[in-house]
Amino acid sequence: MARVRYGARTGTEIAAARAAGTGLPTVWSTGVVAVWETDPDVVAAVLPPPLKPTERPLVRASISKVELPGYPLGAGSVAVAASHGDRQGWYPLVMPMTHERALIGGREVFGEPKKLGEVSVERDGLVVRASLARHGIAFLEVRGAVSGPLPLPEPTEKLDFYFKFLPAVDGLGLDTDPVLVHCTRNERVRRLERLTGDVVLRESMYDPVADLPVRELVDLTLGEKTSDQRGRIAERVSAEALLPYVHQRYDDPQQMRDGLPEASTR
Repeated sequence: MARVRYGARTGTEIAAARAAGTGLPTVWSTGVVAVWETDPDVVAAVLPPPLKPTERPLVRASISKVELPGYPLGAGSVAVAASHGDRQGWYPLVMPMTHERALIGGREVFGEPKKLGEVSVERDGLVVRASLARHGIAFLEVRGAVSGPLPLPEPTEKLDFYFKFLPAVDGLGLDTDPVLVHCTRNERVRRLERLTGDVVLRESMYDPVADLPVRELVDLTLGEKTSDQRGRIAERVSAEALLPYVHQRYDDPQQMRDGLPEASTR
């Protein structure tokens, strides 16, 4: 009988797949990072417990292109500064990805709020334009010009916070209490330039980053970076406490009920 591809994999095949995943080459991305100060009450409003605002209400937008061999990838993120206990980091609200493979791993393993979208980073001489778009709306755009090189920072450890959860099978809440994930990245930079420009936020019912207004542009750079990624479960949190924020993950919260019998068209 021919191999049934949906059939069980052997232990040898599983071990080989794991080994292949540990030997990935260093991948460098080229991207724009914008950091701005917004309204403190806005940051406080979007943070699920037990996350809390930091002293300064910052937003960070990252827009990158990754030249993977035969698999170019656009990756973006819009996050707010947050703290968990004595640890400070970032809580991403949306992470557009241009390919499904990058989306699935991040969502299912770490709980990242990734969605399929359009990510663009373009440079023409000194002029740089980068954007994040979904459903035909460029909800975030950075426009600027390179104003000079910056000294390269030392390798830096950065921390993101994610909530990993599953909607309940009966459509009522979540299957079990979610977990708060600490995702640590060790970042190295090989090129960094300062940009002079601005950040444009456009109205989108799907990605309402326009609710995070730019009160003061703190930093705007173009760089080439690489990083690894390690995650750990920091604590288990209350499903009841997280439920009011679950809509952040979906374009329409009704999507959580699409698979229920009353919603089925079969």
